Amino acid sequence: MKKFQTVSVGDMPGLLSAENSLLLDCRQLRDYREGHIENAMHAHDDLVESLIRKADKGTPLVIYCYHGHSSEHLAELFGNFGFQNVFSVQGGYASWLESQGRA
Repeated sequence: MKKFQTVSVGDMPGLLSAENSLLLDCRQLRDYREGHIENAMHAHDDLVESLIRKADKGTPLVIYCYHGHSSEHLAELFGNFGFQNVFSVQGGYASWLESQGRA
């Protein structure tokens, strides 16, 4: 059973409006530095470990990668550690760029 939900880019604003929600970018650091969705944090190993150890398990986590595949693996990891509101963005950053007319 999946411990996360797959959501569209269109669902992101509603999810991110929740108090304490976090937007995580799990692409490579160089790609994150070249451009990322506003308010996204780069999901490097230290951040992931810190969130797993210290974050409220009810915190909504919205995770994206390049095309929506790697984010599913990270979402599953958070779900396995007891996070209850984990979302992987279908189509990832590429889909977001397209929705912004920047693809």
